[in-house]
Amino acid sequence: MELQEALVQISEIRQQMARAEVFRGFRALPVACSGGLAIAAAVAQASWIENPLAQSTHYLSLWIGVAAISLGAQAIEMWMRSRTSQSAYSKSIMLLAAEQFFPSVIAGALLTFVLVNFAEETIWMLPGLWQMLIGLGMFATYRLLPKAVFWVAAFYVISGIVCLAVARGDLALSPWAMGMPFGLGQLATAAVLYWTLERNDDEALKN
Repeated sequence: MELQEALVQISEIRQQMARAEVFRGFRALPVACSGGLAIAAAVAQASWIENPLAQSTHYLSLWIGVAAISLGAQAIEMWMRSRTSQSAYSKSIMLLAAEQFFPSVIAGALLTFVLVNFAEETIWMLPGLWQMLIGLGMFATYRLLPKAVFWVAAFYVISGIVCLAVARGDLALSPWAMGMPFGLGQLATAAVLYWTLERNDDEALKN
């Protein structure tokens, strides 16, 4: 029993240390690419999906594809860095970050499924709801990230609220209602990651 209690205490100590350490699994380049991809998707939608409410399948395929590529790129980056990192806590931090952000992803997927299949007249709300869920996911993980990420998370929540208030009627499912906030938010996140983490790493390598 004493051994079991000691192991439990060690596990709790490691989790506390992981919470106190800044997570370096997110890198600026893939995050910036996600932002560029979102802006490119908005341009593509404006060119090829003239009536997104009537072409909701095409709209959803485009933006779910963008989300899948962005999440996949981040997951691969995190996995690769956790394997090559010399930190004893890198895996714990990676799992903690995933655990904190993943509920927002699941909530977004379930919400999309329900609205599309049971309340199709409300799918105009999806861009705003998606942005708010991204913001909430970032709020859940920002303690593991540079503190400035808090303001990016706030931007997503506010842009989601504005989108729900404005992007309706003729503006429903506008390409810029999703493309610009997501693109700008990802580019801002990439700038924060580079300025607070990677810039210091690059200067250390030069010295």
